[in-house]
Amino acid sequence: MNAPRHRVVVVGGGNAGISLAAKLLRGGCPDVALVEPNHVHHYRPLLSYVAGGAATLDDLRRPQIEVVPRGVHWYPDRVTSVDPVASVVHLAGGEQVGYGDLVLCPGSQVDWDAVPGLRDAVATPHASTSYLPEHAPQTWQMLAGLTSGRAVFAIADRHVPCSPVGLKPLFLAADHWRATGVLDAITIDLVVEGSRLAGMARADQQLREAAAGYGVHVRTRVALERVDAAGRSVQLRTPDGAEHLPYDALYVAPPHRAPEWVAGSGLASDGSDGFVDVDPRTLRHRTHRHVWALGDVATVDTSPSGGALRKQVPVVAHNIPAARVGAPLRHYDGYTIAPVTTSRRELLLAEHDRDGHEEPTVPFPDLGRPRRSLYLFDRYLEPQVYWHRLLRGKVS
Repeated sequence: MNAPRHRVVVVGGGNAGISLAAKLLRGGCPDVALVEPNHVHHYRPLLSYVAGGAATLDDLRRPQIEVVPRGVHWYPDRVTSVDPVASVVHLAGGEQVGYGDLVLCPGSQVDWDAVPGLRDAVATPHASTSYLPEHAPQTWQMLAGLTSGRAVFAIADRHVPCSPVGLKPLFLAADHWRATGVLDAITIDLVVEGSRLAGMARADQQLREAAAGYGVHVRTRVALERVDAAGRSVQLRTPDGAEHLPYDALYVAPPHRAPEWVAGSGLASDGSDGFVDVDPRTLRHRTHRHVWALGDVATVDTSPSGGALRKQVPVVAHNIPAARVGAPLRHYDGYTIAPVTTSRRELLLAEHDRDGHEEPTVPFPDLGRPRRSLYLFDRYLEPQVYWHRLLRGKVS
């Protein structure tokens, strides 16, 4: 039997894949297929609120069938490999799907093996993360239950999706500890592998000031190197050498990696850490002209974030048909955004391009300062925009 073939095959049914599929359909593409094994769709930005006790998993879940655009052929299966020469995607169930253009946006995966002992640690009640739905509620149980001792927050700099958002559970917890009168009994250590708390200098300053207000010990260029789950301690790599810290609660924004089939299919370069090797401006694969990528799996030379997709999706939706007829391609400037709470009432937006230059959505008011209105928008209004506009291809 001949393998089914589609004009465009999109791999990944998260924010990037669903938004792009919907936009392609709206743009007149007659045949779009989606490959996504999960039957539950998550609005992932709310996971950090779940980890901070300000949302529940029910707030961010929908059945996948409800968000797949009408008219898209959905393959509820997992990709095992891609043959970019034959233009075929191989699925775990044995099916082969041909394509005219292929768009890869399966996201990235937590790389537990990057930090020895981390997998064992998060299996205990004393360590957790907000980056996986199954761990986010446990994070709040751990943080809310802490009334004294040491809390260590470790933010990796290795392909972490929107790594500054890993600060949300810290600030939400610190504000809770202040409100319940136990903040002075808790030592809070924040270790960040990068040089800033956010990619924009002014946001970095604002976040450091907010952290200082809670008595947080902030250190940058410090990486989590090893975790001793039984002894409840971490080994850190600092500019001055190795250091050990005990912990009573450990929160991690862990390193991530690309799905292994990306490199196995010849779609990564030697310097891309296994991620899809695309031109960061056009989002087109450097070698295979009918392969595109966006989101966390793509090498776009900027911090990955859900907000960045708002600019990436229109670029790919335009460039696929444009490339077919030799028309000029649009460029993505590296815009990204990190919404970070500074309390249980206020939030700031760090919006910048790939060079770290500020790129505000609106000139006024100043969204780089903590505001009550931004907290309300990010927590309550933005999810509605996501479900009813972004996933329907209505945002340009």
